[in-house]
Formats: sequence, structure tokens, C-alpha cells
Amino acid sequence: MGCLVLLRHGESQWNLENRFTGWVDVPLSPRGVEEAIQAGQKLKGFVFHRAFTSMLSRANETLRLVLETIGQSHIPIEKSQALNERMYGELQGLNKAETAKKYGEEQVKLWRRSYDVRPPGGESLKDTAERVLPYYETVIKPYLLKGETILVAAHGNSLRALVMELDQLSKEAVLELNIPTGAPLLYELDDQGAVLSRRYL
Repeated sequence: MGCLVLLRHGESQWNLENRFTGWVDVPLSPRGVEEAIQAGQKLKGFVFHRAFTSMLSRANETLRLVLETIGQSHIPIEKSQALNERMYGELQGLNKAETAKKYGEEQVKLWRRSYDVRPPGGESLKDTAERVLPYYETVIKPYLLKGETILVAAHGNSLRALVMELDQLSKEAVLELNIPTGAPLLYELDDQGAVLSRRYL
């Protein structure tokens, strides 16, 4: 049986400031550092074989702090742009509340949460899934099928794309899916890669 732990990075400085972040390389806030350490405390019983993360420092730093906390900094780590956050295009850096005032709450909710509506100049969740899922299938899943325990430290939308696939969520259901910062989500998978159980730790 393979074990997959998905972890959204701790709060970033722009999460704190309520801004669209996307591919902008924003550091963790002090609270985000604390969330990463707390996630590590929750993962102390696990022995990870390897970890995967994005190219962005908020996910890298979260992973570093977790592995340090559990004394497993030596494991192989692979970084890939495939796991990067959704590219928010022209919205990157904008305050979410101000953007909602300008374009309307419903439009901004669609840009943020829908499956296939792109923000101006950016990626939809569908676009994000088209890079996350092939990477999961070809790079991460083979290790899970060998029975390994894997940690993926990534982002709200790259993880939403993966959870949508693992949980077989509809386009409508994914609209309501929000993955909290710093909260490890554990999947246990059978030897075919099907989900046996899922829970937040």
C-alpha cells in the first residue's frame, strides 16, 4: 500500500495580504513558517521515501521545515514546474477584495474556483491539471505503486487539480474545494493506485 501526503505550503506573505500570487515567488509569512513546523509535528510518525515540490520558494521552504522537524532532510527531493501554483496572469499581485469590487464577486469566484474559466492572461484549473496530472501519473504514482510513502508540498490549485482526480470530483464539486495552508492530507492507495482512504491529519 502506498501513502501519499499532500501539503499546501504555509501561509505566504501575499496570502496574508489577500493578493493573487500565482507564479510570483513570494516567501512564507511568519505564520506560514509556524504552520510548516506544525505540519511537521503532525507528520512525525511517517517515514518518507522521497518528496516532490514546485519551483516556488514558499513550497520549497515549507518542505524544508517539515523535513527538518521530522529529521528526514536526507530524502530525495524532486522539484518541478508541473507542481507550480496556477498562473493567475493579469490578476497576480492584485488584492482579491479590490478585484471583486471591480469585476464582481461572482466573476472573481469563477476565476478562482471554477474548473475551466481562465483569469485574464492566466491558467484555469483545467490548464493546471493538464500539467499536474501527467506528472503525477508518470513520475509520482510509480513510487506509490511500489508501496512508498511520498510527500508532495505544493499549492492550493496544483493540489486541487490532483485532489479532483483522486476524489473523482465533478467540475461543480471542485468549485467548493478549498485546501487549507499547512494541513497535511493523507491518502492511502491500493496496489492499483485507487484511493482506499483520505483524511486530514
